[in-house]
Amino acid sequence: MSDKQKTLKQEVSLCGIGLHTGREVTLTIKPAKENTGFVFVRTDLEGKPQVEADVNYVTTTERGTTLEKLGVRIHTCEHLLAALVGCDIDNAFLEMNSAEPPIMDGSAKFFVEAIEKAGVEEQKMDREYLIVKEVLNYVDPVTGSEITIIPSETYEVTTMVDFGTKVLGTQNATLKDISEFKEEISSARTFSFLHELEMLLDAGLIKGGDISNAIVYVDKELTPETGEKLKKAFGKDDIAIRPNGILDNLTLNYPNEAARHKLLDVIGDLALVGVKIKGKVIANKPGHFVNTQFAKKLNRQWKLQKKKNVPDIDISKEPVYDINGIMRLMPHRPPFLLIDKVLELSDSHVVGLKNVTMNEPFFVGHFPKEPVMPGVLQVEALAQTGGILVLASVPDPENYSTYFIKIDKVKFKKKVVPGDTMVFKIELISPIRRGIVHMQGYGYVGDSIVVEAELMAQVAKNKVD
Repeated sequence: MSDKQKTLKQEVSLCGIGLHTGREVTLTIKPAKENTGFVFVRTDLEGKPQVEADVNYVTTTERGTTLEKLGVRIHTCEHLLAALVGCDIDNAFLEMNSAEPPIMDGSAKFFVEAIEKAGVEEQKMDREYLIVKEVLNYVDPVTGSEITIIPSETYEVTTMVDFGTKVLGTQNATLKDISEFKEEISSARTFSFLHELEMLLDAGLIKGGDISNAIVYVDKELTPETGEKLKKAFGKDDIAIRPNGILDNLTLNYPNEAARHKLLDVIGDLALVGVKIKGKVIANKPGHFVNTQFAKKLNRQWKLQKKKNVPDIDISKEPVYDINGIMRLMPHRPPFLLIDKVLELSDSHVVGLKNVTMNEPFFVGHFPKEPVMPGVLQVEALAQTGGILVLASVPDPENYSTYFIKIDKVKFKKKVVPGDTMVFKIELISPIRRGIVHMQGYGYVGDSIVVEAELMAQVAKNKVD
């Protein structure tokens, strides 16, 4: 699967009725540029206000996930968001002339078909990921619902549902890879129990409800009074219970359709984290409240990861340049060569590594009883890593040297001591012009930034004697 961001090739529209509002709505899914994410646009309101699909805008989770920003609401957003994630989309504008996307048949199937009809287009910028490196979980003490995420190379989801009713029983569903979403999950429809349906009708909700867009599990006696309510609500002459305990004549798409729909909801709600996820989600008795609480936790983790900007690299992998390769590029030599190997290299970034050992000559005089790597040498190591980025791009690096012009915004955040492995990441702030290199550098030990600086250097040809 590509690691480039994706959007739609062209816009596509669907019409239908909102489940809870009961209003006719036209939804238009439009392409969006890189790093837009998913953005709802209320075309029926003055100024066409926008509401980003951000978990921090979640206000209520009663029978669906509701977003609200500056008084503008979006109801039941999860099925549409699940379809976008399931179709591997990163960026889209979601224009609606009402507060709620159409419920369609209660699944994500029609949204997936619309997106496929519009076509998917790869964009230029790389995708970002929330990479799960440790087990995280959230437990709702009231319901006992629990969601856990563990490290995984792909995005996997398993749901386990148990409503304590004979008619539904215990069900499980698993999605091994998001590429299976269309076939395995997208057509799983929303469901309700008869006792919930009565309460929702009495509360004036599910105005757009219909037998065709919700599976109704009959978990109580169907009294004549309830039968009349349902006939009126659904516009039916008669209401019946099938032998499998489901209201009327609806045929299940899967024996475990309820668990699959809960999995669909998890994917939709976790889309609100705002970034693609690499991790395995295990959800026990999930619901919109526990899903979105967990999404908030993941969102905080993502912001922390982004703030630290820690490169996700395997320090044991084959290097791009080992020490001999570095010495062919760089004029520096021990003891002033401060990079041991280069792990990544592109036109705009480089990742280098240094093993800090007690054998370093500077430890002899720099606090011998409490050895600390001097900050100026940490900055020098950043600069040397940046020099590799530049010199690797010229055909005769042995004829060039890089010289500092400016060092700015230097911060030292943690001591570097013998035994540490420093990873340096350098990114170009602007393209190299006339031999001037403007770059941002970070030094890490483990998951912590220890040094950062903005560097400017000039690449100059060596004078020939």
